[in-house]
This record gives sequence, structure tokens and C-alpha cells, in this order.
Amino acid sequence: MQKGRAELTESDVKKIEAEIEDRKLNKRPALIAEVQEARAQGDLSENFEYYAAKKAKNENEGRIRYLERMLRTATIVTDKSAEDEVGMNNFVNVEFMDDHSTERYKIVTSIRGNSLKNYISIESPIGKALMGHKEGDVCHVEVRDDYGYDIKILSIEKTNDDSEDELKKY
Repeated sequence: MQKGRAELTESDVKKIEAEIEDRKLNKRPALIAEVQEARAQGDLSENFEYYAAKKAKNENEGRIRYLERMLRTATIVTDKSAEDEVGMNNFVNVEFMDDHSTERYKIVTSIRGNSLKNYISIESPIGKALMGHKEGDVCHVEVRDDYGYDIKILSIEKTNDDSEDELKKY
């Protein structure tokens, strides 16, 4: 993947397009109306409502530009993994070989990555190491040129469902 280019699935693209449409057709007119209403209240130098409405409108416009740029520059990815290999949207249970602790990760695209939910991007060191490997494989996770660690794949739960995954806001 080229630097700065997001890897998206077809489902990601559809969700982004739906968000852009919602922001343009629903949120934009409502936010413009809020700015106009606040502006009509008079003195703008002390009008908090005006500045808050203006900020919300600008954030919406920024999000639209961000999503449109992402779609223009994105690389569309598909899951090419075999039935017994780690692939997109799979849950993977792993054991860290150094301390024998275990974790459960879901492998997702970068726009769905969420470390708090253990959603690991295919572009992250762990995601890269796991992709295409099978249950029982020991994978080396390279964090830097001079540091890495080994993890063992304990089990793979195949799923192609990403309908519940949220897209990152920025």
C-alpha cells in the first residue's frame, strides 16, 4: 500500500458514500440554518451560539472533504484468504510466546481499526503478521527493524460480516 492511501473494502466504500450523502443532504442544510438563526440574533462579537454553529458547520464540511479524498485515493481490497487462513473480518485468538498471554483480535481495514475493541488493521504490525497464516502457525510481528515478537495462532473464526463495525471519525 502506498503511504497515505487507505485500504477499503466494497462495504467500507458504501458506508462512506452513505455518510457523505447524509452529511450533504441532511446535516449540511440543518447546520446552515443554525448559523443563519444564530447570526440573526445580533451582535456577533459576544454570540456564542453563532460561533458554536459555525464550528459545527465547518466540522461537517471538513468531514465531507476528508471522506471524499479518502474515496479518491483509496485502494479497494478483497479477502483472498483460503478457508483455513486468517483473512478480513475474521476473529483470531493468539498466544504471545514471550509471556503465554492470549488475546482475541478481529482483522479489519484501517478505517475500522479500533484498539479498544481489539479490531486490528491489516496494515498494523500484528495484522500484517497474521494475514494468510493458519491455525497453529507461529508468526513474527515486526514492530521496528530492531524489535519484534512471536505470536501463535490458536484459532480462527471465519466471518465476512462487517455490518456492525463503525468507521473511524478521523
